[in-house]
Amino acid sequence: MVQRDAVLRLDERWARVRSGAEHTEPGERERLLDELIGALRPFADDPRCTALLGLRLADRAAVRFAAGDRAGALATIEEGLRNSERAAGHSPEFARWYARGLINHGVWLSWPLSDGARLPKHPLGPASGEGPSAMEWAAGERARDLTRTAVEVWAGLDQRDPVNRRGLAQAKVFLGDRLAELGFAEEAVAWAVAAESDFRQLLLADPAAEESAEAEEALDHIGRQLELRLRFLTFGSLVSLRTQGLLPERLLPRAVVAARIQGVAEPGIAAGLGLGAEQVRTMLEVTPWLAVWRFEVRGPDGLWNVLEHPWHSATEVRNRTAKDVAGELLRGFVDSADHPGEGAQWRVLLWWHEEGDPAGAKYRLAAGPDTPLTTPS
Repeated sequence: MVQRDAVLRLDERWARVRSGAEHTEPGERERLLDELIGALRPFADDPRCTALLGLRLADRAAVRFAAGDRAGALATIEEGLRNSERAAGHSPEFARWYARGLINHGVWLSWPLSDGARLPKHPLGPASGEGPSAMEWAAGERARDLTRTAVEVWAGLDQRDPVNRRGLAQAKVFLGDRLAELGFAEEAVAWAVAAESDFRQLLLADPAAEESAEAEEALDHIGRQLELRLRFLTFGSLVSLRTQGLLPERLLPRAVVAARIQGVAEPGIAAGLGLGAEQVRTMLEVTPWLAVWRFEVRGPDGLWNVLEHPWHSATEVRNRTAKDVAGELLRGFVDSADHPGEGAQWRVLLWWHEEGDPAGAKYRLAAGPDTPLTTPS
């Protein structure tokens, strides 16, 4: 018992160091964490020590990840989660530690699938021309499964406790992120909308709570992610989400524009999204979208060379499909002095909002000796 108490006191000291309440030099900090982990290992039959071991291994993993050692971090968090899972059933607190560890593991596994702003690098998943490697894809799938488990753990805790409700809402946000990275745009939106609803309920329940700023920040993040993901939804997905009540009213104008960009006629948009014809017409008239295009010509070396303005540019348009905009650009290009001639290979790509992966273009067409102008790629 004396030895156990000493270990718990050592953990309390580490908690102060970790929070910044007690200052230590980096080397001493690392030595203290290693000592604590070693001291916790013998108490394999003690639920609290087992849970703490999982938590402190997660701390070590975070240090390794921050230092650029992703492989070391993943190996360490794997060991930590085995301990956390063993202890999770003994206490809601231990279960919360386990759920947070699952989410962190998912973030680190899926790191290659996101860009520097932590937005999906390959939003179309396997349809992407330069998508993730097989190993990255497998890691992303595991990250999704781990995060889904975290959602289940949070959902199994007492939802009368606002800490558990907030944890569940946060886990839903992370699950949406993991799904978006794998190209499951509709499911990602559904989870983001569910998380948004949870955070709004938390704010309404206690707007003066210390965590209200955190909830508002989460709502801002979700709002940005929903606007991003909406651009990758098919009209069928938009209709499905609308039918399920998972398409927020504020996003309806963007959903209408998204459908129009894809070539859906106004009556079809109105019928699919349950809107009046006049509503659809008004939304299309007042909501512009940014068309971004790039013409490229293939050189003798086989590389694609991007042409200069006006063949690499952007403009705001209203109530026009991607095909409408591209058609006008194509007519101008074919008649211009920049056209490379009948024997050359060239292509045009047109995106909504920003250029990116060719597979994400709203309109794609390649032309050349083996691909007539009338044949889209």
